[in-house]
Amino acid sequence: MMSLSRQQIVIFCAAAAMVGGFFLLRYLPLQKKFKAVEQMRISQQRTIEEISAKSKQMPVLKEQLFQLQNKVGNYQAAIPQQRQLSGFLDMVTDLMQENNLKEALVWPDKEIELKKLNCIPLNIQCKGGLVDIFDFYKQLQSLDRAVRIEQVKIINDKNFKGNLSMQAKAIIYYRRKAG
Repeated sequence: MMSLSRQQIVIFCAAAAMVGGFFLLRYLPLQKKFKAVEQMRISQQRTIEEISAKSKQMPVLKEQLFQLQNKVGNYQAAIPQQRQLSGFLDMVTDLMQENNLKEALVWPDKEIELKKLNCIPLNIQCKGGLVDIFDFYKQLQSLDRAVRIEQVKIINDKNFKGNLSMQAKAIIYYRRKAG
């Protein structure tokens, strides 16, 4: 067997130390940086894919927004700046008369003050046929002013001849003046 000289052993140890040093001091840190960069690239790729998927939904969301805007309409026009109670009560009474509803009564309750809106609870009472009452509610819904029906109570007459008594609670709103 061949014996190694002292010089060969020193060269071998120096070469091993250089390889080990390169591996520990250069290769492993670069490998960690490479993995970190690769993770960042994968994360950015996922983000790009998510954004791409969401951007494909934009036309659908725009259509939904357009439909909601059409459905809501002009909010400020439906909730006036002033109370305008007497004019509204007259309109409701006129609608009841147009729909052949008898014993029509509409009167307000105590007003409720909120931060930006005021609410006026209304009591509505009348007698008539079911079709006439239904038509009244359709016309009430089509008014330019926002009306929320809270409660409706319909009672048949004692003879069951189709004459109904209707009592309802509704709320109308108006905006508070600034200041």
